[in-house]
Amino acid sequence: MAFIAIVMLNFTKNIGMDDFKEKILKVCNESSKDTLMETLQIEYVDVGEDFLVGKMPVNSKVHQPDGVLHGGAMVALAESVGSMASYIFLDAQKFFVRGIEISANHIKSVREGDVFAKALILHKGRTTQLWDIKITDADEQLISVCKLTTISLPKK
Repeated sequence: MAFIAIVMLNFTKNIGMDDFKEKILKVCNESSKDTLMETLQIEYVDVGEDFLVGKMPVNSKVHQPDGVLHGGAMVALAESVGSMASYIFLDAQKFFVRGIEISANHIKSVREGDVFAKALILHKGRTTQLWDIKITDADEQLISVCKLTTISLPKK
């Protein structure tokens, strides 16, 4: 059973699921301070037993020269959300998480608004995890599909 699931079972008995989700999201968002995630204004907005959702505003700071969302910014969003999901689903006191491979297929362009990345676990092995990350706009139109492989490395 994933670390977060064990924590959920114990912790939610005392404070309830909504409060627990709020605490997890607060930790995720606070860990983004002074990082690329803060620069891109990525905010973690929902979490469940097998997923994490982050959102990023689309504006001129993340545009290509022709005024649409840069594919690299979408990949950064996907890796950020998938890596954070691995971090919260593993025992973070025992492991570091690193992204080791990512692929992306961009389907539609976006000029403004928010995009949302939802990372769903496909495989949780002892050392590697495979994430399916779908990026959508506020109307739930599919923008990009990404696959991320993360590795958990023991802390020494």
